[in-house]
Amino acid sequence: MTLSTMLSTMSVGMLRTCGIFILTLVGSLPLGMIVALLRKSRFSVVRGIIRVYISVIRGTPLMLQLLVWYFGPYYLFDLSIRGWRFPALILGFILNYAAYFAEIYRGGIESISVGQYEAAEVLGYSKAQTFMRIILPQVVKTIMPSVTNEVITLVKDTSLAFTLAYQEVFSLSKQISASQTSFMPFVIAGVFYFVANYVVAFIMERIEKAMDYYR
Repeated sequence: MTLSTMLSTMSVGMLRTCGIFILTLVGSLPLGMIVALLRKSRFSVVRGIIRVYISVIRGTPLMLQLLVWYFGPYYLFDLSIRGWRFPALILGFILNYAAYFAEIYRGGIESISVGQYEAAEVLGYSKAQTFMRIILPQVVKTIMPSVTNEVITLVKDTSLAFTLAYQEVFSLSKQISASQTSFMPFVIAGVFYFVANYVVAFIMERIEKAMDYYR
């Protein structure tokens, strides 16, 4: 198999990897904020449920979580899992990363002084207006480095899709390498991950600089 043929074959896997990455970000970033706000709920039951969720997610491997989400419906409820592979994959990734983003958000929110909430209340802002117009912009600026690290980790974690036999770029590189007895597919996959992470780091750095309004 020539290099061009390898690239052509693995391009499908690269697109699937990008799909996992994008869908996970689109789902986990807003869900993480919701989880972070529920984590600070005044209702102890809600706080307890969220703590358990975050604890379980952070205390177990993502690979195991993917297997649970995929095989769980069959073993627990005897449901057919035909066509469930990709939804289970995305669900597992979103719920996993939402827990990590939630803790990042919570740290950012708690770093804001109480005085800003009190000042906003004096000025007549509602709680929603205070959060959206005053607190959130500062939180986003504060947490950007941590979010960047998680996003870069996500690029690499997409390779765990092989757990559910989903043919993204890493799975295809293993298959082609085994069938062709060649190390080149791994090199191609490595270059892809490196370039993807470089692009992500570049974009996040530009966003950080754009938000550096103290300069």
